[in-house]
Amino acid sequence: MTAPTVPFEVPNTALKAVPAAVLMGYQQRWVADPSPLKVEEKSRRTGLTWAEASDNVLTAASERIAGGQNVYYIAYNQDMTIEYIQACAMWARVFNRAAGEIEGGFWDGESEEDKAIKTYTIRFPSGFRIVALSSRPSNLRGRQGVIVIDEAAFHEQLGELLKAAMAMLIWGGKVRVISTHNGDDNPFNELITDIRAGRRAGTVHRVTFQEAVADGLYKRVCMRLGKVWTAAEEDAWKAGVYAFYGDGAAEELDCIPSNGTGAWLSRALIESRMSADTPVLRWECKAGFELLSDSIRTAEARDWLEAQMLPHLERLPAEAISFNGRDFGRSGDLSVEVPLIQHQNLVRRVPFTVELRNVPFRQQEQIAFYLLDRLPRFTGGAFDARGNGQFLAEVAMQRYGATRIQQVMLSEAWYREHMPPVKAALEDGNLQDLPKDADTLNDLRAVQVVRGVPRVPDVRTKGEDKGKRHGDAAVAVALAYYASRELNAGPVHVASRPARQSVRAQMAGY
Repeated sequence: MTAPTVPFEVPNTALKAVPAAVLMGYQQRWVADPSPLKVEEKSRRTGLTWAEASDNVLTAASERIAGGQNVYYIAYNQDMTIEYIQACAMWARVFNRAAGEIEGGFWDGESEEDKAIKTYTIRFPSGFRIVALSSRPSNLRGRQGVIVIDEAAFHEQLGELLKAAMAMLIWGGKVRVISTHNGDDNPFNELITDIRAGRRAGTVHRVTFQEAVADGLYKRVCMRLGKVWTAAEEDAWKAGVYAFYGDGAAEELDCIPSNGTGAWLSRALIESRMSADTPVLRWECKAGFELLSDSIRTAEARDWLEAQMLPHLERLPAEAISFNGRDFGRSGDLSVEVPLIQHQNLVRRVPFTVELRNVPFRQQEQIAFYLLDRLPRFTGGAFDARGNGQFLAEVAMQRYGATRIQQVMLSEAWYREHMPPVKAALEDGNLQDLPKDADTLNDLRAVQVVRGVPRVPDVRTKGEDKGKRHGDAAVAVALAYYASRELNAGPVHVASRPARQSVRAQMAGY
């Protein structure tokens, strides 16, 4: 979106710094998203309401055939409402869209305080209006249009308000939810989690204070104040803002909801999806095993595979499709393989898991290929590609193709996006038959909300064998479920995989 003039008064000393685009990048991305339901988790004072007002004016000023609708804005205090209405009036002038007088009224509230807060309406020649409402859920009944809920996490009845707002979607309305966080158990954060988990259709946008500054926020502050921007002053300003918020900066500026402590997955939930019939196939190599010749190491690994894994592979249903997740470890953490078998009803079941401790790189490659070559209609796998795991992830991709192997660099952003669907799958029963095993349970219980993101913290534990663990089974489960969601392009038909081994595999004897 562009405007013919700058939408606020700028001192002459700063005119040369006026950017070509009125909205900053994160504001543009928000306004450009046409999703019926979209949510923005944001830092304080990033101008999202201001950007939303620009889109709301264009919506209300447009004819019905061009997508025009009424816009209903809901804040939780009077100052926010006045600021929003003033922004809408400014945008109407900038876009040269005539607007009638701003009409004042009163909240339909119950208390004297409610009745003292004014509400406003802006009418456009299109026949549509921008209306500021109170946050009482009943005020939305019978209305139709675009609903904007600002600083949603701070509304006392947000759950009921969202329920009323979602009714707008039935007849082509839209819902925009904008807020800073207010705790991880707030309905606002729950809405974000539901969208990321795939339980609810919608899109989630996120802009932290750091990201907003990188996108030009402080430069806009300088332009508004008539100051010349410098990197040093930006750094000092940013440090001052963080100092002002102190201990609350993580939530107020970094989009990290507070109170995120304790295990993310309950013991009851995990155990409800476990099966005593699902085995854990464990192999630990003694110190010095890596010094043996290639032929001996290959033969011993083959003996273990044929005795421990092959009988379980032979029992898998040939008509199902399969996926695999692999967390990598060498001398410290474990390597864990979690295959998934998907049936016609789309439920993913774990037939067995594999745990490897102190297994040399070549034998890990041998075991991974043996497994994937024999899984029924293998469709996709996700490999931990951090550190030493990058080698195995790459050779697996070369062997099975880039469309079937995802090399995953596990990061905070990856966990934020792909851990919620795992929890949803466990809750909904779409992920079942985890091994009924104490180490597997403890790995899954190790997942905590760290900086607002469910992930395995950087803390080692000891397993039943007294060896180190780092939530390895939980990571492998997450990678396997990720593969089943992201790489599920349909069944892969292969007549005989073992007959088409790589040259290196033939030389190694597997």
